[in-house]
Amino acid sequence: MTFRITDERAGSQPIANVSTTQLHPFGTIVRAVDDDYGEGEFIYLKGVANTVVGSWATYNVDDWTTTLLAANAIGPVAIAMSATDATTDYGWYQISGKAVGLCLTGFADDGLVFATATAGAIDDASVNGDLVNLAKGASAKLATTAEPSAAHFEIHRPFVNDNSNSA
Repeated sequence: MTFRITDERAGSQPIANVSTTQLHPFGTIVRAVDDDYGEGEFIYLKGVANTVVGSWATYNVDDWTTTLLAANAIGPVAIAMSATDATTDYGWYQISGKAVGLCLTGFADDGLVFATATAGAIDDASVNGDLVNLAKGASAKLATTAEPSAAHFEIHRPFVNDNSNSA
C-alpha cells in the first residue's frame, strides 16, 4: 500500500512515514491515491504509545492527541498509517476510503465494526455502545500469524459515541 498525496504541498510528509518533527499543522487533511486501494483522505495527528500501522485510534480536535480505540470511547476515529508510537511522533491517519486496519481473529467480510477491549483493534462481535459508525468490513481477516491481525475496511470519517440506543 503506497498512497501518494494528490494535493501535494512542498515538503509534504509521505503518508506511510513517521516523523519526530511536526511537518504540518495538526488537523491538516489531504487526499492521496493508491493503485490498489484508490483514493482516501488522511489527517495529520500526534502519535500515542503502542500505535502500529493499522491501529484504530480516536482523536481530539482540541489538541490533536490520539488514543488507541477501546470499548466505551467517544470521538472521531482514524487508522494509523505508520507506527506513531509516542506523543513526540507525528503522522497521517486515514479517515476515508479503503483502508487496512487491525482486527481480531474472527472478523468476517462485510462485518460491522466494533471497538474491543484490545486497544487499537476492532471486531465484528456486536457490543452495545461500541459500534464504529461509518465503517464497514471489506474483507475477512487477512492471512497472517500476528494477533491482532488486519482486514480491509471501507471508512468515511468514522466515529464512536458510546450510544447504547436504549431509552
